[in-house]
Amino acid sequence: MMPLQLTIRRAQPADIPQIVAVEKAAFEDPWDERTLQESLAYYPETFFVARNNGDVAGFVAGGIENTGEEVYGHIMNLAVASGYRRRGIGQHLIRRLEREYVILGASGVQLEVRVTNTGAQEFYRRLGYREVFQVAAYYANEEDALVMMKWFRF
Repeated sequence: MMPLQLTIRRAQPADIPQIVAVEKAAFEDPWDERTLQESLAYYPETFFVARNNGDVAGFVAGGIENTGEEVYGHIMNLAVASGYRRRGIGQHLIRRLEREYVILGASGVQLEVRVTNTGAQEFYRRLGYREVFQVAAYYANEEDALVMMKWFRF
């Protein structure tokens, strides 16, 4: 396995074709190209790619939400290309996104994960996320989602 020459930066429109390929390979119900483009257009400051020697090794798409009482981040999508998994890229992407959320004034971050995706749940637990509630039939196939949150300590 070759050492990584990893860089993490904000995604750009030119990254979308490679991001789409990573997304399609990672999920049974992937976001389409238009959804990824719209996410980048709407939240350019919280959409990051990890690149290695010109390849998109992974990406994270996030948003920022203001309820009027609280500002928090929302991790909407995270995927790592199959050849790059289990090398810390997902953790690097999440940490970079969390730093951006703090800069933007968020007090915490939330995400949804399939109740059957215990590997992803454990990944997020290791990064400090905790289960807060479940949403029935959240996904297109009617699978429930587990909502997890992490509060930033200042």
